[in-house]
Amino acid sequence: MGARKGKPEQWRRNLAVLWLGTFIAGMGFSEIMPFLSLYVEGLGHFTKGQVTIYSGLTYAATFFVIAAVSPLWGKLADRKGRKLMLLRSSIGMAIVIGLMGFVTNVWQLIGLRFLQGFFAGYIPNASALIAAETPKEKSGNALGVLTTGYVSGNLIGPVLGGILAQVFTIRWTFLLTGFFLIVVFILSATLVHEHFTPISREKQAQAGSWLKQVKNPKLILVLLVSTMFIQMGNNSITPIISLYVKQLMNGTGPITLVAGIIAALPGISTLLAAPKLGEYGDRHGTQRVLVFGYVFAVLMYFPQGFVSSVWLLGVFRFMIGVSDGALFPAVQTMLTKNAPHSLVGTVFSWNQSFQALGSMLGALVGGLVANWFNYSGVFTFTAFTLLLNFLLLWWLVPEIRQWRSKPTKRSVNE
Repeated sequence: MGARKGKPEQWRRNLAVLWLGTFIAGMGFSEIMPFLSLYVEGLGHFTKGQVTIYSGLTYAATFFVIAAVSPLWGKLADRKGRKLMLLRSSIGMAIVIGLMGFVTNVWQLIGLRFLQGFFAGYIPNASALIAAETPKEKSGNALGVLTTGYVSGNLIGPVLGGILAQVFTIRWTFLLTGFFLIVVFILSATLVHEHFTPISREKQAQAGSWLKQVKNPKLILVLLVSTMFIQMGNNSITPIISLYVKQLMNGTGPITLVAGIIAALPGISTLLAAPKLGEYGDRHGTQRVLVFGYVFAVLMYFPQGFVSSVWLLGVFRFMIGVSDGALFPAVQTMLTKNAPHSLVGTVFSWNQSFQALGSMLGALVGGLVANWFNYSGVFTFTAFTLLLNFLLLWWLVPEIRQWRSKPTKRSVNE
């Protein structure tokens, strides 16, 4: 904690470097995600229903592993440091994703996606490192700025991936992603500095369960579950967005390029909204930002399943980015402000675990809903899911219902 107060310039330097690292990582990951279902479609002779189910399995495999192993990596991060986790993730992902460009059937792809889960975690660990090194009164703004890093990468990645897929093949996007992640590894190894005091295994055991060490465990648990719901809603769309675009375009034209642009549009609005919303939350209360994010997301998701034009879909996808810029940083900020500094790695790893669980459920349920009710049903399902999450949060967390009042300078659990 002394590092955060004694060297205030260091957290800004780390923020700049990790912004670049998350930008490259976000670009690398997003290059392949919007077209993964099209890649699956090209690995065999499948019916429409089989493509949606196999696509769901391909997406879900990675997140199943992440949900299981993230808490273990979080404990290791609190003992060894978050920088080590950044290096583990970037080099491991570089190798595994690069190998995906050489698969010959869908089961090889699912196997590598499964293995990818063991090396995931660069962006959550970057968030944990920034949260641990940044003064808490500035954490909302800092995490909002960091969000723009991987969102900017997500914005450029699909367009770049779409161009590569259109000009060359989708396989090239996997190879390029592997190269980008090697660059991220080098940046993290040489430029990121962490003022870290290791926590021994004995001290962790003596302290007992991490939930017993937080001031408001119910709040932390509800926020973690909310992360799962938010990500489940987002990821239920991801496996079918390129297929939905293909349907709206009647199967003709530069489908991969248009799908990449549609996938990138939420990133533009998130890029613009996240820092401002984070700064607003620091001044007026993060609860207000969270409430706005849920209401706006529900209103924007419902119409997407009923559009008849790919351009109208693009407008609504653009608006969804505003809610993303509110929800994810707001949840992370509330976790940061209500967790002990010594447990930031653990809390963020559990947040990643719940996010991965949401990604896995979203991919599976999205594939099933698309198979039962066509693509339009997925958007309606997502809207209802987020509405349910908001109602549960409003009911279970009194702090959220106080969103109309101005924030007070109350003590946090250091």
